Order: sequence, then structure tokens, then C-alpha cells
Amino acid sequence: MIKENFIKLFEDGFKYNWDLPAMSNYGEAKTINYSDVAKEIAKLHIILEGAGIKEGDKIALIGGDTTNWAISYLASVTYGAVIVPILADFNPNDVQHIINHSESLLLFSSDRIWESLDEDKMKELKATISLTDFRVLHQKEKENIDQVIARIETKFKEKYPNGFTKDDIAYADVPNEKVVVLNYTSGTTGFSKGVMIMGNNLAGNLTFVTRQNILRRGEAILSFLPLAHTYGCAFEFLYSISIGCHVTFLGKTPSPKILMKAFEEVRPNIVITVPLILEKIYKKMILPLLAKRPMRLALSIPILDAQIYAKIRKKLMDAMGGNFEQVIIGGAPLNKEVEEFLYKIKFPFMVGYGMTECAPLISFDTYATFVPTSCGKILDIMEVRIDSEDPYNIAGEIQVRGENVMAGYYKNEEATKASFTEDGWLKTGDLGTIDKNDRIFIRGRSKSMILGASGQNIYPEEIESKLNNLPFVMESLIIERDRKLVALVYPDYDALDETGIESDKLSDLMNENKKTLNEMVAPYERIAEIQLYPMEFEKTPKKSIKRYLYQ
Repeated sequence: MIKENFIKLFEDGFKYNWDLPAMSNYGEAKTINYSDVAKEIAKLHIILEGAGIKEGDKIALIGGDTTNWAISYLASVTYGAVIVPILADFNPNDVQHIINHSESLLLFSSDRIWESLDEDKMKELKATISLTDFRVLHQKEKENIDQVIARIETKFKEKYPNGFTKDDIAYADVPNEKVVVLNYTSGTTGFSKGVMIMGNNLAGNLTFVTRQNILRRGEAILSFLPLAHTYGCAFEFLYSISIGCHVTFLGKTPSPKILMKAFEEVRPNIVITVPLILEKIYKKMILPLLAKRPMRLALSIPILDAQIYAKIRKKLMDAMGGNFEQVIIGGAPLNKEVEEFLYKIKFPFMVGYGMTECAPLISFDTYATFVPTSCGKILDIMEVRIDSEDPYNIAGEIQVRGENVMAGYYKNEEATKASFTEDGWLKTGDLGTIDKNDRIFIRGRSKSMILGASGQNIYPEEIESKLNNLPFVMESLIIERDRKLVALVYPDYDALDETGIESDKLSDLMNENKKTLNEMVAPYERIAEIQLYPMEFEKTPKKSIKRYLYQ
């Protein structure tokens, strides 16, 4: 059991960082200090008590990533409630299903999302509170939560007649073995599983990363990953706040254009991202530069290539704010070509590995010790084994156990039992190998692996990685049809417009891509055809394609 208590990390942190800037919403001039956050949490505690919420009760939370979202999360867990974060892009039926399944008694919601929900289908909800200004959007008959909120300033002064100080911060005594978060892995009714994350799981993640010293008290970070997902929540938000950093919440879709502007203004000391975002920046900013004839000629001269790579590295780092020490990539495998190029130009990045069920870390490295194609070294508080006769050379399922592993799935003993081996190891569903230095190398998902005609293991992600870097391919998906490999491709229409190529030429361009790709892969990995897909593929919160929808 981790000795640091999860809730105590924030109780101590707010006291120690009282006068420091804590949170901002991007695009707004207002910044709130840790003292302001602590006061807002104290007021919400009074409201939760007035609403009859008890320790262990569930509180759902859905809306854009803002300071009020973060304050609602912190107020709930430090009160002793279990927080149920819900992704804002889940459809209304799924949101209602999660609220009911989790037995949530209270909901913090954005006004827009609440308008799409049907209160009659959520019978257990006492009330819904707005994330805009903490007013009551709805409450059941005989509830008087709106009256508690209307008198909150008076009640606050009555409770703290001498003013609220850091000495008044006293949060619930929640042992680390208690569940503090229910995180639903999917919104799809019937498929959603509520991962029971204990205080110990989060304390393990936060204290491990704190020891790596990747951020320091008073430094800045731009939060643009979805906070309702464990990856962004654990590191952009909880870790950063626990050590006294200033978090700016982007609150918008992180397109490369919006991100570049935000990076320039916030100048974060670290960047935490998913591969898709970095791959888009590479494709939009770096590839066009490398395609220019003078650049290709210059890179062919050994004396010049190091200087040119240094300039490209500086250009890329300046575009991301120019103030960070390293970029941490997680959530999905990084495109191999992108990784090779970033490593060649000595860009400070590393790739980690985890899953919601581990809240989320399993392996991690700093830039200084990162080994290309790996996804970090196994945490010292975790164990990993490969279900393979030769774990160093033959890929098998990655199985884990240790401090970060969940308590199970909420009200789903069957799924919980199925996710663990008989001797207690969590089955990740990922295929990989390890080396003698305990670094993990991912090959793909066990569910997505395709068995070739002669029994070869085909990992579609590896083929897609090559195809995605060919001209006019925005994203792709390799599937099996009639015992043949087929590539579904969503074209890069922006690139077509920029080059002036008509859409009716796409078929010819994709035939050229097919020829090029088939020369790059093994004979058993060659694709039979490329089929154009009319829209972006539907993705998970980690920006991985939902493969099962396209089989």
C-alpha cells in the first residue's frame, strides 16, 4: 500500500501552495490562486452536506474542461464522495445509463449537456448543479439544495467567522484502499464498465511521477486532453495541482492551429499529449518542409544534416511554446516514422504506457533514458509479465499487477473475473515483449491481430503506421475481408486543396500509395485494395480508432 494518502496530498498541497496561481481558463484573463480554489471547495462541501451527500456516495460530473470542472472534482473527492467523470461527447442515453448504473445522487453538468438529458430517466438524482455558476439546474421535489446555494455566503461566514485560512483546510479521512473514482471506459450501453479506481491507485501514479521531477512547484502546464479520461486527469490536472503548478485548461478541441497559439501564450514547462496530436503537427509542419527540393539536397550532405536537424528541432520546440523540457506521449502507439524522425533530430520526447484500469501508468521513462520503439520502463511499484514462451522475442499478452491496478469493475463481477488471470494478474489485451532492462515494447492489440493465411501474426497498427505517412492519407484502418487485407482510408482533403488536385484523381493516387506500401511491408502484409472512407473514423477518448465498428 502506498504510504502517501491520496486525499492528504491535496490537503497538504493547498496549504503549502496557498499564495500561488492554481488555475486559469484559456482565453480568460482571470487566474485563481490555490487559496481561491480551497475556498470554493469549502463552499461546495457546505452544499454537499446540505444536499445530504454522505461519504462514499457517488457524484457524476460532465462538461467542458474548465476551472469549475476541476473544482467540482476536487470538492467531491476531498468531501469523501466517489466522483464519476463522464466524457462530454457521450450521447444522452449513454450519459443517463452511466448516471443510473453508478447510482449517482448528484450531478455537476454544463448547461448545454443538461438540456439534452431527461431528468425523468434518472430517478435517483437529487439535483443537478450548473458548472457555469454552481446554481441549481434541477432538483427533485422536497429537496432544498437551491436554498442552501442561495445562502452559501452567509453559511460560509457562519462556519468561518474569522475568515477562511489555510489552517481551516481539513478534508475527509479516506483510506487509500477506498474507491474514489468510477471511470467508465465507454459510453455504449451494455459495453460500459465502471473502473473502480482506489485512492491507492492514484496516489501511486502521482507520487511516482513526482519522484521523476518532470514538473516543479510554480511551473505552468496547458491541459488539453479530456479530463474525464484517466490520462489527462491524472497528469495534466491531479499531479500538477498536487505539486503546486499553474494549470491552464484549453477547453477547446485541440486542433494544431489552436494548440500552437495556446502553446505560444501559456509557454508550458512540459507537454503531455497523445500520438495523434503530435503526428498531425509533424504532418502539417515538418513533412512539407522536408519535401522541398533544397531541403532534400541539403540533408544529403553529411556536414549539413546535423545543423538542419537542429534548426528543425528548434522550430518545432518554438511552435510548442519553447519553454518545455520534454514531451510525454501516451494513450496509443506513436507512429514509427514520426518517432524515428523525432529521435533523429534529438527532440525531447518519451512514450509511456498505461490503461484506465491502472489509473493509468504501467511504464514510464524520462527523455534522458528513453529507448526508441519502447514505451518506457516498468514502474517500480508494478510488475509485468508476457504471456509468451519467449517474452524477450515473441509477443504475447502483457499482464500486470501492483499498486496501480484497479479494484475491479463496478457491479460487474463477471467482467472483473474475466479481466484477471487465475493467479491475479490483470490482462491488458495488448501484445508486446520486454527486454532485460524491464522496458516494454508494444506490438498491437490482441483483439486486432489478424492471422495470416500461413499462420503469420499480422499487426494492422504497423501497416497503418506506414500508410498514414503516404501522400493524401489522413488516417487509415487495415481490416480483413474475404481472407484479404483491405485498407480503409480517410483522405487528407486539406492537402488536396492546397496542391490543387481534383478529388476525382484520388483513386489513382491511392493506387500509387498501395504500390508504395506493398513494397514496404512483408509479402503476407500486402493489401489487396484501398477503399476510400467518407469521414474520420470514430475514436476513443485516447484518440484510438474504435476498430470493432469497422470489422
